[in-house]
Amino acid sequence: MGAFLDKPKTEKFQEVGEGNGLRYAVASMQGWRVEMEDAHTARCAGLGDNERLRDWSYFAVFDGHAGASVSAHCADHLLDTIVAQEEFSEDVIKGIRQGFLDLDDKMRYLPEMYSGEDKAGTTAVCAFISPKGLFIANCGDSRAVLCRNGSPVFSTQDHKPGLPSERDRIVRAGGSVMVQRVNGSLAVSRALGDFQYKNVTGRGPCEQLVSPEPEIFVQERDDKVDEFLVLACDGVWDVMSNEDLCAYVRNRLQVTDDLREVTSQVIDTCLYKGSRDNMSIVLVVFPGAPKPYPEAVQAEQDLDATLERRIKEIVEQNNNIEFAQLLSKLDMLEFEGLPPGGGLHSKRSLILQTYKNLVPDQGDTVSFCYDFPTFD
Repeated sequence: MGAFLDKPKTEKFQEVGEGNGLRYAVASMQGWRVEMEDAHTARCAGLGDNERLRDWSYFAVFDGHAGASVSAHCADHLLDTIVAQEEFSEDVIKGIRQGFLDLDDKMRYLPEMYSGEDKAGTTAVCAFISPKGLFIANCGDSRAVLCRNGSPVFSTQDHKPGLPSERDRIVRAGGSVMVQRVNGSLAVSRALGDFQYKNVTGRGPCEQLVSPEPEIFVQERDDKVDEFLVLACDGVWDVMSNEDLCAYVRNRLQVTDDLREVTSQVIDTCLYKGSRDNMSIVLVVFPGAPKPYPEAVQAEQDLDATLERRIKEIVEQNNNIEFAQLLSKLDMLEFEGLPPGGGLHSKRSLILQTYKNLVPDQGDTVSFCYDFPTFD
């Protein structure tokens, strides 16, 4: 936790799929962290062998800390644990809650956990999507946001130690909140794993310093106005607000129907905005989402051409200009039509490639530069 590389690892894991009238894409990147601790699950064509759930879908993002073991375990087992609950067939909310608690309890007795050798934990945000509704569960500070009719109409609450209700539980369990962390160490107040924070005698699993209990929300579906659902870890939300991300994704959907490209651009833009964490996003697109249209595609092409022209002008007027200097000069200019929520950050790859083409001697030495204006 907390350690960074000299330069970010920018290779992406990407996945796309469709089913049950939904399309989805996943993108994740290790970024500046020394280890990739995120994990995810995407199931878009029924949940297991359960006939009743053949038209249900499930998506989840897990943001691990102190190691990747718990996030990977939850990605493999949380769905099956929830669906196996007797309560799930009668009461989805109770089934999801009990599934979280059962999985957490079972993990405690894994040999490496039981011995205390492995101290990993993970946040979890997941969504069950039925033909009529969404059941969204959150434990920690990963987040789900629903965009409807152009606006973020719902988001989960981040479970941070500074929240009054979370702080009260921590204090009652004999802990403290210092520098917005549990006992001055852990930055989330709910998580799976993290068993060193779950050993207070006489208190139940949801009364410990760190709770595995999810907060569960229900949203009715409306295919006329529902556009997309985003599940993402805090490496995304650290640098984009709900409004920013919804505006940016919506804009991207108007210029391309390639969801792999949309999620890739989100991750890149977050990196360029200054995210220092692992980054993972699951984008679930409903039938009512925006679709590409000629005017938007043309506007995007015109913007790219304008950027290339201005970069060429700056390079011609400034011999041997360095990339950081170019960015500073671009930052002082006004460009119409920049993607909302992404701004000039979202054009960083285009800027870099154009610079390399024009200044090959300098461009070959440029990889990732971040010590310059952030365009905010």
